[in-house]
Amino acid sequence: MNHLSIKRRIWLLCAAAALAMPQVGIAQSGNVSGNLVLYTSQPDKDMKGTIAEFNKKHPNVKVEVFRSGTTEVLNKLRTELSAGAPQPDVVLLADAVTMESLKKDGVLMALKNANVSGIPAQFYDPEKYYIGTKVISSGLVVNTKSKFKPTSWKDLLNPELKNQIAMPSPLYSGAAAISLGAWLGDPALGAWNYVEGLKANGAIAVRGNGAVLQQVATGEKSVGILVDFMALNAKAKGSPVEFVIPKEGLTFVTEPVAVLKTAKNVPAAEAFVNFLLSPEGQQFSTSLGYVPILKGVKAPDGYPSAEQMKFMPLDTGKILEGVESSKKRFGEIFGG
Repeated sequence: MNHLSIKRRIWLLCAAAALAMPQVGIAQSGNVSGNLVLYTSQPDKDMKGTIAEFNKKHPNVKVEVFRSGTTEVLNKLRTELSAGAPQPDVVLLADAVTMESLKKDGVLMALKNANVSGIPAQFYDPEKYYIGTKVISSGLVVNTKSKFKPTSWKDLLNPELKNQIAMPSPLYSGAAAISLGAWLGDPALGAWNYVEGLKANGAIAVRGNGAVLQQVATGEKSVGILVDFMALNAKAKGSPVEFVIPKEGLTFVTEPVAVLKTAKNVPAAEAFVNFLLSPEGQQFSTSLGYVPILKGVKAPDGYPSAEQMKFMPLDTGKILEGVESSKKRFGEIFGG
């Protein structure tokens, strides 16, 4: 083989390799571009900041956002799906149970190119149809002047807390619906006997987490069931509250992300998913007050890391199957 033939063969091999490379890790490439439609329930300020950070890496992607509560986002999406005209490429919603319902409907794309190394398996779907982006746990918020300080979910049945407990209603709060599902799945708590016990001990169910925090912080109630960041942020600002991880474990949502099968811009959608899961994306989420799910990324000051937290088991499929009947029965016990 002469010198020219060798050079030509090397050139052909290099050209073939170059042509193959865009298919590998396209979601990480800075060359992704075009419009990306995102439906989310994440707070508007948080979402704007996240998109700004994403655009530092992918400046040629224009992200269009529809933002509302999870229920309204889901209703809008289901209406579009029924009409055969779904708009979003990406959905970023509150909890895995909601995503499990979309997976069951067969409208999500498996995220084969998503990098989940360093993310605990409990935070994403084993088939990677949806992947958590952060941990928002629910535990106990306790007024520092409370005479009785509970350390477990069971402690909320103690007579010393009679009429001193506030909790968000699962009829309005997605996180509360997850908590209810976790309690019902724990044989040690006694399923509906536990919920009925809370009512018998004078616990009240209010519309949202904000009302719980207000009642506990002012001392109107001694104890509440609350999402972590609200309790920890209040404490950091001088509010007389403590956040307690129950012995049985915290309940949690992960604000999972998913890509629709009908996505019009898959490369940009994959890039957005991988940004949320990357060290940079996870670090940015801590600046918004969230606990990161990626190992090695430090939680916000004053927060426990995800590794330090103990979580109750969550069977999302089982919770999904019973969510409507569970809400109905809860409403009958507590009043809807």
